Amino acid sequence: MAALRLLLLCLAGLAFAAEAGPAGTGESKCPLMVKVLDAVRGSPAVNVAVKVFKRTADGAWEPFAEGKTSDFGELHGLTTAEKFVEGVYRVELDTKAYWKELGITPFHEYAEPLPAALDPVLSPQVVFTANDSGPRRYTIAALLSPYSYSTTALVGAP
Repeated sequence: MAALRLLLLCLAGLAFAAEAGPAGTGESKCPLMVKVLDAVRGSPAVNVAVKVFKRTADGAWEPFAEGKTSDFGELHGLTTAEKFVEGVYRVELDTKAYWKELGITPFHEYAEPLPAALDPVLSPQVVFTANDSGPRRYTIAALLSPYSYSTTALVGAP
């Protein structure tokens, strides 16, 4: 139980640190930012592929943005405030490729929070509604290990 509390505290700290602005860049007003930490090595997770999808009116997922985390484990500039309109978004992290690159075989072949018949996914994902009560800034933070992952979100004023 104490380990779980420590893990959650670390993840919350990661998200709040991201609120101050990204390390090493001048981009502090991104409407959507992703931050990934490697819990095994205690360092930023570098080069994690991130894909963002937006749900369409018919319920399908349409590609919205993509990129890779920086040397700071952060991904900025995914979108602009004008393009990041109200809607349901899905963020996927390619954690399997990240661990394989480090020579580690992860436990998860894939994580599938939704039934395969509805939404087949090959990596951890976060699905959320954005900007339903006006424009906001979103930081999606993830803490990774080969055997588990945890995510949290920090939502703030634009």
